[in-house]
Amino acid sequence: MVAATSRKSTSKSVAMTGRENSHGSAGVVLWDKKMSNNCAGALLVYTMLQIFVVISFIETKGMSIAPYFGLVLLVAIIIPFCRKYEKRWEKLASANLPDSNMALRYRRDQITLWILALGLPFVFIGLIMLGSTIF
Repeated sequence: MVAATSRKSTSKSVAMTGRENSHGSAGVVLWDKKMSNNCAGALLVYTMLQIFVVISFIETKGMSIAPYFGLVLLVAIIIPFCRKYEKRWEKLASANLPDSNMALRYRRDQITLWILALGLPFVFIGLIMLGSTIF
């Protein structure tokens, strides 16, 4: 009974994703979905860092709306980059490359994505500081 239920749930999960690996089992890794989730998480973290770190750093006295326009611009800059990553991984997933090759590419892209998401807000602060000393 348990084995029959297990087989049914496995076939349902394969039917839902529509993908199987070369052996016909449901143990396939959906690399494009994993990268899409990483992009979404990195975009959220990046936006939160922009809101709480960068905006608090450049906040001015009075009722200036300029920092908020800057925030929108900085978030809008990163969205096409994340979308490009997602498109790239959709193409790679359809290429049916070996899992070991995909794992290495995935890890490299994941590290790059998170370094950018966590580092760019502080780069922007550095640029703001540099700009304020020059001007």
